Amino acid sequence: MSTNGKTANPPALAENPRPALSPEEIIDQLRAISMRMGELAPMTAEQRRALRGRLRTPDPVVNASINVIDALDNVSQAVGQPIEAVRSLQDEAMRWSAVEQELRSMLNGVSGANLLRRVRIDLIAAQAYTIGTQLARDPANAILLPHVEEIRRMRRISRRRKASPEQTESEP
Repeated sequence: MSTNGKTANPPALAENPRPALSPEEIIDQLRAISMRMGELAPMTAEQRRALRGRLRTPDPVVNASINVIDALDNVSQAVGQPIEAVRSLQDEAMRWSAVEQELRSMLNGVSGANLLRRVRIDLIAAQAYTIGTQLARDPANAILLPHVEEIRRMRRISRRRKASPEQTESEP
């Protein structure tokens, strides 16, 4: 099993998987990473739309245009950026795009796992209500009646049609 004195499968990884972090620990670590990231630019949806609207040039055209800067020093001087700085900015944008994609993937995974948790909770709650309703029929379980009635009341309220903001503003 060992080659050159090293084991093929380290026992620590196989026998002791890392324990899952709590949500609070993950939040702390994300905040610590965020503080170390440097320039972050939180934007509103409207600001993002405006900036994305300005991105009209396809990547191959951008690359060819950057090559123009490299072809003649006068272009670099006119643009006010040396080719090394432009290529560095382009490389940095590509690397941060990979970070962005990884974060989106992580968010999708966290969202999916939390959705599954909420569905399980919903199922358990529905089962508890159904069982509680059945048990409340027996006078020996009268303690459940106020709970079942409260759930019925809350369900009725949640099914009511919500008034639109325009209706509530126009009413005196």
